[in-house]
Parts: sequence; C-alpha cells; structure tokens
Amino acid sequence: MQASTFVETRAKPISVQQLNNARIAEWDAFVDVNPAATFFHRAGWRRVLEESLGHRAYYLYAEREGRIVGVLPLGHIKTLLFGNALVSVPFCVYGGVAAEDEVIEQLLTDAARELAEELQVDYLELRSRTRRNPDWPCKDELYVTFRKPIDPDVEQNMLAIPRKQRRMVRQAMKRDIQGEIDPNLDRFFPIYADSVRRHGTPVFTRRYFEALHRVFGRNCQVLTVTCEGRPVSSVMSFYFRDEVLPYYGGGTREARSVAGFDFLYWDLMRRACEQGYRMFDYGRSKVGTGSFSFKKNWGFTPEPLYYEYHLVRASRIPDINPLNPKYRLFINAWKHLPLPVANLLGPMISRGLG
Repeated sequence: MQASTFVETRAKPISVQQLNNARIAEWDAFVDVNPAATFFHRAGWRRVLEESLGHRAYYLYAEREGRIVGVLPLGHIKTLLFGNALVSVPFCVYGGVAAEDEVIEQLLTDAARELAEELQVDYLELRSRTRRNPDWPCKDELYVTFRKPIDPDVEQNMLAIPRKQRRMVRQAMKRDIQGEIDPNLDRFFPIYADSVRRHGTPVFTRRYFEALHRVFGRNCQVLTVTCEGRPVSSVMSFYFRDEVLPYYGGGTREARSVAGFDFLYWDLMRRACEQGYRMFDYGRSKVGTGSFSFKKNWGFTPEPLYYEYHLVRASRIPDINPLNPKYRLFINAWKHLPLPVANLLGPMISRGLG
C-alpha cells in the first residue's frame, strides 16, 4: 500500500499510515482505551515479531486531525513449510481492527486488503472475538476462548471453581507447594520446552520469550510453582487493563501427580484478585483438546473466535493446526525427539506457526 491513504468524510479527512517509532506512545495510548483493542494490539508486538522471529510487521493506523482513531497490527509470515500470509496478529489470540467507528474500521480493513494484494500473500487473516466481515470466509469452529470475571473476594473465586477441580487445588495446597514470581526465564523455559515437546509441538526460541519479557516489562510476568523445592509448573502471563492472560504455560512430568497445573492457575488467579485485576482470560484452545477440557472443568464457558480470511493467492482457507490428519505423523515423531534436538530444530519450525 502507499505510505498514506486519504478518505473524505462528513467530519474530517482520515489518513491511513504505517506506524513509526515516533508515534508508538500514541498508538499504545489509543489501545489502552479503545474497547475493541486487546493486549495483542500493543505496539510492542511489532518489535517482538521483527527482532526475535524475523518477520516483517506492518502496523497501520488511521489518523484524523493529528489524532490516532484506529489501529490494525499486521505481521507477514512467509515460510517454505507453512506458506505466505498477512495476519492480525500472528502468534496471538486476538487481532483485527480496533477503531472509533465503522467508517474507520472499513478504511483500515480496505488498506489491509490492498497491502495483502500488493504483497501477493496467500491470504489475509483477521482474528477477533466477533464477526466483523460477514462476507469473508470464516473459521469459527476450530478455536474458542475462555474468559471469566474475577470476584474481588479471593474465597469467592475459590468457591466458583467446580467441586472436582477445587478439590485438586485444595489437595495441592496440603503439600509443600508454593508459587513464586521469577525475575527471569531460567526455570520457565526448560519446563515449557520439555512440556511442548511431549505434546508434539515445536518450541519457540528462548530469545522470543526473552523479548516478550523485556518488551512488555511489568505487563509480562512469570509465575513458577515448586513442590518440595522442585519446579513443577510455570506460566508466562500478560497484564492488560484489568485483565490477566496466562499465555505460555507448561509442567514437568511430576506436575500432574501433585496437581501442579491446578495450583499454578489458582495461585495466578489469587494474586491477580489481590492486585485488583477483574478478568481472567484463559486464552485460546482448540475444540476437543485436553486444554479445552481443562478450562471447561474450571467453570469457564467457551466463546467462539472468528478468524476471517480475504483470499489472495489461496483458493481456500488454511488448515494449519495439529488436528489436521496430515500433521499426525510429524507430531507423534516429534514427541520422541531428544529434548536438545527438539530445542535446536523447534525454533526453525515454530516461527512459521503464526
């Protein structure tokens, strides 16, 4: 797309431009207050995508009278294994346009389509919690999200957990188990890397997680649970407005037997409650998977996610997910790789799994 696109409205002209470093603070100020914006709209993701994963990012914003009135973050994922796509936002649950009104939203959407055509990608993908482009092909049955308010009273949150799951948390609390906020990734990354390998998923490079921790600062926190002094589970969470979003989590082989996952997420919820956060966003899961069932068992109701597509070179919407039968052999083989080999090869593959 060109550097700037103008549209005359009855009010004032609107221009669409690409974000530069001088306007990052204004971009984030808009994201902080716009109801449609999420943590994944923050400008820091552009830096993470480009510096730690090597992808080109196009962060479009709409401006009226010198003020940002809409944003659309886009990442260009181009790999031999998984194709060529423009996504809002890759490696993130939510994305799409966040704007002050429908005119601005349409202008940004049109600018993204123009950019997708110019780049000759396979497709443009916009991720949202609501249907925004009803005439576009849509994937709305694969992924769901789980969100639930946090009660101001800690004990009420405990009582809101269904009985079976609550019993697991209380059993864990009878052990020598505790959660600790980590200043670095020294305990998180080995736990996470081994955990995803056992599930047949290529791990991201440690540099990616270090970038998240550095770029988002106090809004990115690692909580690790120990049992009798041994780390058994760990999660990297994001904080946005009054929400906490546990995003990357894992556990050792011991975690299940000591209810390390149950205690991990309870301790995260308890801490968030005490710090004044009021929404627990359990994140995305694929329907029919273990994580889907785990979150439902916590009393969370699945909400559909709408991933909408503008097809450019592709003839149909993509099916890049572990439930696709053509990836089954790869997943089963990956589970049996030695951890050092998985950690070496994983980042080269995972950077394409946007």
